[in-house]
Amino acid sequence: MESRNIMTLRVDDPLHTAAAWLKDGHNVALATVIATWGSSPRPSGSQLVVNESGEFVGSVSGGCVEGAVVTEALDVIRSGQTKLLEFGVPNEDAWELGLACGGQVTIFVEPVTDSVNHG
Repeated sequence: MESRNIMTLRVDDPLHTAAAWLKDGHNVALATVIATWGSSPRPSGSQLVVNESGEFVGSVSGGCVEGAVVTEALDVIRSGQTKLLEFGVPNEDAWELGLACGGQVTIFVEPVTDSVNHG
């Protein structure tokens, strides 16, 4: 019987997913929450990884801005340039959107390279 090395990835483990995608030859970008204010569904340090096909793992917003972050991450993969994204909801608009209060989140998006194998 053939022995196989099977790697199990948790859905909430974007760094391991990024490493696996890089190993498989994919282009990858990593989005990281670097600051929050007020109502923010994900804390600083939360991450989302995206490959060139638009597949993603992780979360930076609990869903409310994930689509925009994925779109920006695809641009980062194409351009190789980092981006700083800011999303916010003023207090006066929060109730209409189903939030208790307004908030802001700042997300840093960067291309990821396999520096170990590319020297």
